[in-house]
Amino acid sequence: MPDLPDLARMRRDYDAGRFGEEDLAPTWLEQFDRWFGDAVAAEVPEPNAVVVATADADGAPDARIVLMKGYDASGIVFGTSYASAKGAQLAVNPRAALVFPWHPMQRQVRLAGRVERIGDAASDDLWDPRPRGAQLAAAASVQSTVVDSREELVQRVRLLDEQTPEGKLPRPTAWGGYRVVPERVEFWQGGGDRLHDRLRFVRDDVEGGWIVQRLAP
Repeated sequence: MPDLPDLARMRRDYDAGRFGEEDLAPTWLEQFDRWFGDAVAAEVPEPNAVVVATADADGAPDARIVLMKGYDASGIVFGTSYASAKGAQLAVNPRAALVFPWHPMQRQVRLAGRVERIGDAASDDLWDPRPRGAQLAAAASVQSTVVDSREELVQRVRLLDEQTPEGKLPRPTAWGGYRVVPERVEFWQGGGDRLHDRLRFVRDDVEGGWIVQRLAP
């Protein structure tokens, strides 16, 4: 067994500087735009990769990484199989929490809220740009179900490829997009000695709009 580091001592300090209220954009969307743009410009690997956490009807949590495929003032969009584990969980408990882990920039964005399907036309817009290979893989398998072997999956994809015309595949009815409609959005900037800056937009359902809160690290 290889030598492992002392996990109690495994840490790095954060030195990117302060993130104060004066640095915060007027809206969560504008602030997300800034930080996402910074992550793209810094060539952070897969800056649109986001952890999506869901829970089933009993409240048992589950999490995985997907790719964000769109965002605007209404929320964050990703595509998946409605028949997947997360699809089944969202059907009975339509809420989710997201984390964008931009480690190289010592930043993360956390977002939570209700989840809704984006509809057929918008789902087509997510499906159509996918390469044929990715479309075949999605259409030939039922995500999250148990299979006997990888060879079985490869054979399913091969058969579907042979049985369908060249070019793009139609979107399966069991595949589509979800939108996480935010109720709170936190911008986390790592700080020296673990004195992190955490500024959070929270939806104000009484007055309308959003309020900003600073959270202890």
